[in-house]
Amino acid sequence: MRKVIVAGNWKMNKTAKEAGEFFAEFKPLVKDVKNAGIIIGAPFTALETAVRETKGTNIKIAAENMNAKESGAYTGEVSPLMLKDLGVEYVILGHSERREYYGETNEIINEKVKSALAHDLKPILCIGEKLEEREANTTEDVVKSQIIGGLKDVTADQMANVILAYEPVWAIGTGKTATPAQAQEVHAFIRSLLTDLFGAQVAENVTVQYGGSMNDGNAAELIAQKDIDGGLVGGASLVPAKFTVIVKAGDAVTK
Repeated sequence: MRKVIVAGNWKMNKTAKEAGEFFAEFKPLVKDVKNAGIIIGAPFTALETAVRETKGTNIKIAAENMNAKESGAYTGEVSPLMLKDLGVEYVILGHSERREYYGETNEIINEKVKSALAHDLKPILCIGEKLEEREANTTEDVVKSQIIGGLKDVTADQMANVILAYEPVWAIGTGKTATPAQAQEVHAFIRSLLTDLFGAQVAENVTVQYGGSMNDGNAAELIAQKDIDGGLVGGASLVPAKFTVIVKAGDAVTK
């Protein structure tokens, strides 16, 4: 059975102190969650606090980005070794904001994915189309190129440690959400593409999250779709009570 995983992406929000306050409120709310995986993606400055506050709980911690290199003259960057040293288990890669604002290409993202896997970090690889691409009916072409490019030279065995997150860019932070049917259609396409690349068994076992204005009001209907295995949640993950609703929606579903 596939694992339903609900991940929060705080983006550039929360100081270390605010992260501690979040976990103090959030941990008791989700302590009885058994089926759904829970991940919080925190900014670099809050990672040490996040790892410490979630030790021994059912909550895992992700970084929101990393450099592919282990060390060197890369001012302002953070390496996989640094993340591992902190006790981080996951890393969000290829987010649309990294692609859009910082010019990250499929090739750059692929190097990060391979580096993460080489250092026993589990990548959450983000993929998704812009509004103009959806309107031009090129969603599948865009998603295909991002998956093939992002997963180049990744083996079938390594895919056991990869999560995909489909996030239509037009639905991120806009309040717009793909309908459950729209989201399911793309998720089904993603799984068929994974079948072509890695075989049916691997494709069936990969967790494919939905990202793009998932909130406490629409999460249950989205996660109930056959090929949607949880969510990568932005704004709603900043509020413990709202994020708990989404986590519990995931916990109620088995794939």
